[in-house]
Amino acid sequence: MRTVIARCSVDYTGRLDAHLALATRLLMVKADGSVLVHSDGGSYKPLNWMSPPCRLEVGQPDADDAAAGAQEVWTVQNAKTDDRLVVKIHEVLHDGTYDLGVDPGLVKDGVEAHLQQLLAEQIDLLGPGHRLVRREFPTAIGPVDILARDSQERAVAVEIKRRGEIDGVEQLTRYLELLNRDPHLTPVQGVFAAQEIKPQARVLAEDRGIRCLVLDYNAMRGLDDPDTRLF
Repeated sequence: MRTVIARCSVDYTGRLDAHLALATRLLMVKADGSVLVHSDGGSYKPLNWMSPPCRLEVGQPDADDAAAGAQEVWTVQNAKTDDRLVVKIHEVLHDGTYDLGVDPGLVKDGVEAHLQQLLAEQIDLLGPGHRLVRREFPTAIGPVDILARDSQERAVAVEIKRRGEIDGVEQLTRYLELLNRDPHLTPVQGVFAAQEIKPQARVLAEDRGIRCLVLDYNAMRGLDDPDTRLF
């Protein structure tokens, strides 16, 4: 991983246009190719980012940008779309590269692990005709919670969370990008499943063609019979 602290401005063009004015920020370039722009606030969420597959090129500023103080320009181009992230660096305060090694992956808490087990056993919750292929289906960046096939034998990748937020949608998006490179699987549908899905996460998922599924943990465990409810 490469980390750079720099005074920079950032422009994103593609599905939407966004601009970050000149300020000091943390730039992260990960081994998977992703580039993230962080400020000293906003919790863990980047201000902007580019997910892989993408290509980073470092170039010289044009005359106008150089006159404004830019020293170099990073252009991050998505390999599949016209989305582009342009970072104009005016001053580098820190630049370091670190080998983090192979990550063992996230250890899910008891509820998420149990949700995965229950959904694998009740795979029809995804829809009639679905069948389980495998739990913890391996990819180069970690295992997909569930890989299934629908009634038309199309591959379905399922990411399971207790609480569905934007970072979970981003995680599933990265899995789908990798899985869709496999000619034996593509096209792969995505399902984002959680006990609760935040509105922003639902909007992002649906914008990317990912289906959302709310899981009733008690009903799946047989502790709650929906037929006996008044409401």
